[in-house]
Amino acid sequence: MQRFLPLIIVVALFAIFLQMMTDGDRNPNEIKSVMVGKPVPTFTLPAVVDGEGELSDDFLKSGRPMLVNFFASWCVPCRAEHENLMKLANEHGITIVGIAYKDRHADALAFLDELGNPFRRTALDRDGRLAIDFGVTGVPETFVIDGNGMITYRHWGPIVGDGLEAKLLPAYEAAQ
Repeated sequence: MQRFLPLIIVVALFAIFLQMMTDGDRNPNEIKSVMVGKPVPTFTLPAVVDGEGELSDDFLKSGRPMLVNFFASWCVPCRAEHENLMKLANEHGITIVGIAYKDRHADALAFLDELGNPFRRTALDRDGRLAIDFGVTGVPETFVIDGNGMITYRHWGPIVGDGLEAKLLPAYEAAQ
């Protein structure tokens, strides 16, 4: 039995490596969110769109699930996902709150004017403090918030490919 021990170890390691390589849900670049399962942070931010007024965490505790999307006008992946955000808002009727991360007011407004505005409310996180409180590691990131203001899911990176149908929509449905 002892002479087969090295072979058993090699086969076991091979099986572990094979499983890690074929795990489709695992993204080795993604940092897991510590905020999932916790309430949204307390905040008040200025609006991007004139006439909306300040946005606070109270809006996220409205009794219905919604998405919070951190984006920036200078972010190329944010442009790539924007069409899917428009689809979520217009075709699925999902409330989305946009947070312009470390952006200038005029640039964020021009971004929305150019691509369309899928957001029910849009706020400006000039210094990135709210993004830190949410645990954002980079834009874009989207959070599913249940009706009680609890973070139930984080979508890391742009919502493209199968991310919308396979991940984000099921997470949103589960939050209802």
